[in-house]
Amino acid sequence: MAQKKKNDKPGNALTRAWKAFSSPARTTSLGALVILGGFLGVLFWGGFNWAMEMTNTETFCISCHEMKENVYDEYTETIHYANRSGVRAICTDCHVPKEWIHKVIRKVRATNELYHKLLGSISTREKFEAKRLELAKRVWASMKATDSRECRNCHDDESMDYEKQESRSADRHEEGFDEGKTCIDCHKGIAHKLPKGAFDKEPKTSMRDGVQEQRLSLLGYLKSLTD
Repeated sequence: MAQKKKNDKPGNALTRAWKAFSSPARTTSLGALVILGGFLGVLFWGGFNWAMEMTNTETFCISCHEMKENVYDEYTETIHYANRSGVRAICTDCHVPKEWIHKVIRKVRATNELYHKLLGSISTREKFEAKRLELAKRVWASMKATDSRECRNCHDDESMDYEKQESRSADRHEEGFDEGKTCIDCHKGIAHKLPKGAFDKEPKTSMRDGVQEQRLSLLGYLKSLTD
């Protein structure tokens, strides 16, 4: 009786279960195992990609009131929502990469947003406005780091016909590209309202000579052209 109780310990049960799981099957053919494994693999892969696509819909993006009542409402008033050509860019067109590996990385990082959803970090309009500038700067920095990758899914500078643009726009585009600028450098606020302080001058340390210099914002840059 004592020996039986000794063998029924949780550790022994787990050992037996693992042995049964890892041991070769005695009654199932190798071909059947391969087919079953392939079927389960396809099922898993299909389910994974289905979940990825479901979380890429506009409906999913605005299922949280924080998004729907704040940034989504103001987005519906912009040219990305309604325009003469009828082409609409939804949330994921601008905020989720198209390439698979970059998309997966973005989805993993989005788990942090779920964490703050539980914390209620921006659960009210007041909380959102208090963090709007910080959140906007994170998005701008991310877009800057990728050379405005998601913008370029629709807007290709090599395909631009400057003669069909207004002279001011054409001049700014050519100047910007010549200076190595990227879309987000000049087009902040194109789909969402700019937060207060977006154009404040920020101190920046020069890596070349170590002195402090003032970085002009877009507003300051445009103002300097008219002075």
